Amino acid sequence: MNLKPLGDRVIIKQDEAEETTASGLILTSNSKEKPQRGKVIAVGEGKYDHGTLIPVPVKPGDTVIYGKYGGQDITGDDGEEYVILRADDLYAVIG
Repeated sequence: MNLKPLGDRVIIKQDEAEETTASGLILTSNSKEKPQRGKVIAVGEGKYDHGTLIPVPVKPGDTVIYGKYGGQDITGDDGEEYVILRADDLYAVIG
C-alpha cells in the first residue's frame, strides 16, 4: 500500500465482519455489521498544538477500537479496504 496519512490520521485495516450470530444464524452480506476494530497499517506524524508536535499515540501493528461511524472508507491500490481516521476517533488499543 502506498498511502501515507497526513497529520494525526491513521490508516486501519478493518477486521472481517462476523459471518454468523452468537446463536449460529448465518448473516447475508447486507446484514453484516461493520466491525469497530482493526489493525493499524500506517500513522501520520501527529498534529501541532501551539507549535508543539503531538505524536499519534498508536503505531503500525496495534489493534484498535474506533467509532462506528467515524472515518472514511477507502480502497487501496492493492484492492484491500481500509479506513482513515483521526487519532481522536480511536477509543482504545487492544493488548
